[in-house]
Amino acid sequence: MSDPEDRDREGNRFSARAARYARVGANMGGVAARMAGSRVFGREDTANAAALAQALGGLKGPIMKVAQLLATIPDVVPPEYAAELQKLQAEAPPMGAAFVKRRMQAELGQGWRARFGEFDLKPAAAASLGQVHKATTLEGAPVACKLQYPDMQSAVEADLRQLDFAFALHRRMDPAIDTREIKAEIAERVREELDYRREAKHAKLYAAVLGGVDEVRVPEVVADLSTKRLLTLSWLEGRKILEYKEREVEIRNRLAISMFKAWWHPFSSAAMIHGDPHLGNYTVFEEDGEPGGINLLDYGCVRIFHPKFVGGVVDLYRGLQEDDRARMVHAYETWGFKNLNSELIDILNIWARFIYGPLLEDRTRTIADGVSPGAYGRREAFEVHKALKEKGPVTVPREFVFMDRAAIGLGAVYLHLRSELNYHRLFEAEIARFDLDALAARQREALESAGLEPPAG
Repeated sequence: MSDPEDRDREGNRFSARAARYARVGANMGGVAARMAGSRVFGREDTANAAALAQALGGLKGPIMKVAQLLATIPDVVPPEYAAELQKLQAEAPPMGAAFVKRRMQAELGQGWRARFGEFDLKPAAAASLGQVHKATTLEGAPVACKLQYPDMQSAVEADLRQLDFAFALHRRMDPAIDTREIKAEIAERVREELDYRREAKHAKLYAAVLGGVDEVRVPEVVADLSTKRLLTLSWLEGRKILEYKEREVEIRNRLAISMFKAWWHPFSSAAMIHGDPHLGNYTVFEEDGEPGGINLLDYGCVRIFHPKFVGGVVDLYRGLQEDDRARMVHAYETWGFKNLNSELIDILNIWARFIYGPLLEDRTRTIADGVSPGAYGRREAFEVHKALKEKGPVTVPREFVFMDRAAIGLGAVYLHLRSELNYHRLFEAEIARFDLDALAARQREALESAGLEPPAG
């Protein structure tokens, strides 16, 4: 049963869902029909792809976030559609000052303004589920106030119903990959993003796990200025990563190492990842006029794994490294792949060797050795898809959705930075003392400190 606050203000109201169904359905229905027609005749239509992106781009809310997510999962949608969906920006048109005042009053009460020193009614950033305002506490400390748009719970449920339709259409048109587990994972993560209290716990969790990593900074939660739909964090000054893409290679490498530690250290030491690779979620902090590392922002999309999933990652890495077939099989079984046979393992290894490639080679290299950002992973995804069509559908375990998404997103950052690193030695340093029992103990301690439950399984 939801609390009165949910029922009165942001509840999953039938009227709000019905309006959302109408808007999303009208935009997507005609495009979906055209997509189906194109596939029946064995061709893709770039105009259809552009129409889909336009239909989704006009909607504020989770459907746009889901569209961006689909574009980053190789071969869930055809390449023409992925290319168009990747053009969608996470930023939506911001809400005005009157809206902000009403929303802040709803979250903190009529006297909300007196609880801040300053509060800029013009948003510093606007995204798919909410917008961020810069403010100061009464003591003068700068803070970021992330304010959720109204009726987002209704929007999420309506959009997930449309996602059901889109995935069902995909299964009929192209059954190489069974998308049911992918859909379940997306639904759970997007629903979690609505709960800013949970996001506050994620931020505390990352602060604990990355406390000894100087290259990565995590904002502090301001609990007395936060609610389920308002999250106030300390403001971290920083510049966009892409502002450094033309700097000397030493600086670009420094930022790439910071990104590596921001992603791999929480995974290897607490079995979790920051699952949203959007470049807007990272900024660069400077020390004495030079970039010192990465500010890690936005903790809505955090995936916490059972420690055995990390064990599977290490097992597959060692299996590929030593050509140990039994260890590869054990890794895939650990992750939940079903009906494994020699041919399916060979197919899965095409993608595994792509993801692990930079980690397996003990040399200084770029992340993709000359592959352009637009083509990153495309050839390997095509080979996997072609092989799976011949073998029948494979069910991708749900944990892989955000693992793959984050890995591809991280690789894209390295491509933009054109970093030249020995990724093998960086990875070996993270897993050098890997022990499953020790990892489980560290994770339990970190989760308890943040007030989070351990993952099932």
